[in-house]
This record gives sequence, structure tokens and C-alpha cells, in this order.
Amino acid sequence: MEPLIPKRERDKARTFQRRPGGGRKPIDPRKVFEGIVYVLRTGCQWKALPKQQYGSASSVHQYCRDWLKSGFFLALWRAGLAEYDEMEGIAWKWQSIDGVMVKAPLAKEAVGPNPTDRGNKWEQAPCAGGRAWRPAVADRHRSPPA
Repeated sequence: MEPLIPKRERDKARTFQRRPGGGRKPIDPRKVFEGIVYVLRTGCQWKALPKQQYGSASSVHQYCRDWLKSGFFLALWRAGLAEYDEMEGIAWKWQSIDGVMVKAPLAKEAVGPNPTDRGNKWEQAPCAGGRAWRPAVADRHRSPPA
């Protein structure tokens, strides 16, 4: 993994106000990679990344964005695939994909609407008497008039 990590280069067109060498030291790339893998495996938000183990969450996220732009993750995937091909061998001529992973775009026309969506309340016919309930007593005035 380490030879594939892109090196950070200083932008020569940009002028810096602080003295050279000032500011925070860059995070160790191995810790950055571990932080990225932690976020991807746990599904937590970037800000929930443990700072003691991986450093600043915003820095790790920025590294992730930079590495994505530079093609690091694609190169890492290709290197891992090539290494696995050497170790185990991949049958490149015969490959398949799981049908569950791909959506069926024409399924709605073939199957029809969802059964739970067929009868909505506002589309049902109203009750014959004008209201949805019928009182058990014919006369609602239960006490004699005063």
C-alpha cells in the first residue's frame, strides 16, 4: 500500500504567509489509511472518528478526498486484484454477477403496483350514510329538554 500513496507536494504558485516549516506536522499516511478503513467498515460519520487513534477527522477526510482524486484507491484495488490473481488465480473468462445486486428497471411494469399502495384512504368510496360510523342510538339527545 505504501508505494501507491501519493506524495503531498507544495503548491509552487501559492505564497504562504507563515514561515516555512511552521504549522502542524502531516499525519502518518498509515494512520490516515487506517482511519479511512475504520470509517468505511463501521459506517460512522467522519466527525465520529476517534481523534486519539487516527488524528483530526477533517484532515483524514481531506486526505481521503485527495487520494480519491489522484486515483490511489483504484490503483490499490488493481494491485490487490493482481496479487490475488498470482496467489489463487482468477478465472477471467468466466465471471458472473449476483442478480440481487442490480435493480430491475422494468419490474414495476411487469409486476404492477405494490399491494399496500393499491387502496389509499382518499380513493375509497365513502360510506353510504354520509359518515363513516353509525351511532348505536337513534336519538343523540339523551336527556329530556329543559
